[in-house]
This record gives sequence, structure tokens and C-alpha cells, in this order.
Amino acid sequence: MEFLVERAVIVGVHEQKDQHFEYAMEELKNLAKAIDVEVVGEVTQNMEKRNPSTYVGKGKMEEIQNFYEELDANLVIFNDELSPSQIRNLERELDCKVIDRTMLILDIFVRRARTSESRMQVELAQLQYMLPRLVGLRASLGRQGGGAGGGVQNKGAGETKLELDRRKIEDQISKLGRDLDHVKDQRETQRKQRKKSGIPVVSIVGYTNAGKSTIMNKLLLKMDVDNAKQVYEEDMLFATLDTSIRKVKLEDNKEFILTDTVGFVSKLPHHLVKAFRSTLEEARDADLLLHVVDVSNSEHGYMMEVTNDTLQAVGVENVATLNIYNKADLADVPYPVVSDDSVWISAREGKGLDELIELIKKKIFEQYSTCKLLIPFDRGDIVSYLNDKANVKSTEYEEDGTLMTVEMDISERAKIEEFIVSH
Repeated sequence: MEFLVERAVIVGVHEQKDQHFEYAMEELKNLAKAIDVEVVGEVTQNMEKRNPSTYVGKGKMEEIQNFYEELDANLVIFNDELSPSQIRNLERELDCKVIDRTMLILDIFVRRARTSESRMQVELAQLQYMLPRLVGLRASLGRQGGGAGGGVQNKGAGETKLELDRRKIEDQISKLGRDLDHVKDQRETQRKQRKKSGIPVVSIVGYTNAGKSTIMNKLLLKMDVDNAKQVYEEDMLFATLDTSIRKVKLEDNKEFILTDTVGFVSKLPHHLVKAFRSTLEEARDADLLLHVVDVSNSEHGYMMEVTNDTLQAVGVENVATLNIYNKADLADVPYPVVSDDSVWISAREGKGLDELIELIKKKIFEQYSTCKLLIPFDRGDIVSYLNDKANVKSTEYEEDGTLMTVEMDISERAKIEEFIVSH
């Protein structure tokens, strides 16, 4: 069987108020590349706002059609989410397979999802997107693996088929909703246990392909070599969809939990944000966010904006944040450099990681204090507890007990209050 190479023409409308249009089109190309679609041409149009019935103006339709035939394309990808009627009209006028930015992103997520939870989340987002578009999507569903029926010509049977499809999709949506609620409850329970354990949680967030997984792996290797179970990383959009959670124990016995989250992208489909809400909420309960930014990209300010807006949309607010400007080696800026809550690093080269670790420690272990304790010799249990749980700076043996200087979490102080001789 010969494999069909997908050759696409991409189409975008540059609305007057959109300052990031060129970047969005560039990103659309990269999204297409992420699922092996070859972009062979590009058509853009400047308009006050998009045409509600055909997205582009009538004259542009001809240009797209000519381009499509000339370049031997078999797919047209639009830079925004299309309404059901736009899809219907475009397919009729252009007589070809039409997909929009949302379908493209959903397709990437389908291919990248590895755990059953992320698979369910993506499927739910796909079905919610498809439901109102069933009629227009007949031709384009082929790529979504759901294409059925012989188009809209054969009206009568087609209508019944649509009704059945619609019912099937609605049933599947509610089933997935229930299953995900169940997973969400389990996640909540785990989160509460982590909170209860008092171990701080550090969550990595940022735009897709900013280097979040690379940073996570490098930090794990540096801080906790014995337990550094690596997370998946690759230089592509949305390489990681599944949250990785690792417990890190530092050499001074301090511990924290490091988690990462799915990367963001501009115009991230609303259904997808909703479906991945429970995963993104990992960041809501964090004690510290590491916002990873690809500082070598000229649009990195906009990427930070997109990330912050998406986090806000799922209720992640008022969490202490460090900005990590990664890929500084490609940006022609000095690094490693620390300034307040920002650090410029190159994860690839491993430069700036020590500075980053110091910043993290300063932020999450603020509630640590150092004190001197005198522990009677018959309380060896306390000595071994401190050796295990605290950062022991010195131990001396006096006549009436063991004299220890330790740095530890204030919340643990109550257990040893009676042995404190000075702060």
C-alpha cells in the first residue's frame, strides 16, 4: 500500500489588530511538520476581520484553488479554528480536504499521548470539537480516523447516519467525562497526600519546545544522581503530554517534588485546555513555578504571555514563579546570569543549573532555620531522626549529651523544641 504524502497549502487571515500574525503562520508550519505534513505553499490575506462564511474573501478562494492545483497539494490548512458552516462552505467551494489549526493540534496530541489519561483527554477534546461540525467534516474526518459515509449527496441515509453518529459521540463524551472525573479524584487524593507530607512541590511550565524536559532531566542528574529516572525529551512540538513527577532528595537531606506539564502554544484549542485541566492543575498547587522560556526566539515575550494566560484560564494564580530564560547560548546574551527571580541558562550546555538550583532552594526552603540542640544520650532516636531528616552542620559529644547544629524545616521544630539550646 502506497503511503500518501500530505502536501498542504496553509492559509491565514491577518486581522488588523493581530501583531503576532507572522509568528502564528510560522508556528502553523511547524505544527504541520510535527505530523509529517509537507507545507508546499502559503496564502495570506489582510482583512479587518475574517469572513464569517468562508474565512477568506471570495477573490482569495480562487487564489487558493489555483495554488492548490499548481502545487499538487491534497490538503488546505487554515490558521484559525473554523466554524461548522465555514468548513462546509470551504469544502464545497474548494472541493478538497480542509482542516483548521485546532484539528492539526488535536492530531498532534493524538499521536503524542502516551498514558491512558492523556489519551482520554485528547479523545474528549476531539469529540467535543467534532460534534457541532459533523456535517461539514465528512471529507476531512478521514485524517481523524473517523471518516464514514459517502459524502452529503446521498441525503436520506446520510441524515440517519448523522443522527446515529451524533448520538454515539454524545454517549462517548459523557463516558469519557465520567472516566476522567474518576482519574481526577485519584489525582486530587495524591495531591492532598503530597501537601500533607509537607514536601514542597516545584512545577515546570512554559511554551512547547522551550526545553522543559531537558531542564528537568539535567536538574535530576545534577541533584539526585542515584534516582535520576529520566523523562522523555525530543526537539519537537508537544514531545511531552504526560505529567512526570519525580521526588528529589538533595545532599543536605532536603527534599522536594519536581513535576512538569504539557507545553503551551498560541491559540491552544479551548476544548483541549478544558480536557487537560486536571493535568494543568498540578501547577495550581505548586509551591513554586519554573517558567521556562526559549530566550533565543524573538517572540519569547509573546510566548510568556500565552503561557501566563493559559495558566490563568485554569486557575493557576499567585504562585511564586522563577523565570528561566533557556537557550541563552543561541540568543547572544550573557549567561549564566541571575537577576532577582530570573536566571539565564543553557540547559543543553549544562550552564546556569547550579545558579538555578540555588534559586529554587532559596525560594522553597525559606521556612528553614538553624538551631543548636543538646540531646541526652538516651535519646538516640532523636539523633537518628535528625541525621535522616535535617541538614546536620556539626555534631559534638558533650558530658551530658550530643550537641548538634542543624538546619531544618520550621514545621518540624515542635518535635525537638525541648532540646533546643540556642537559635
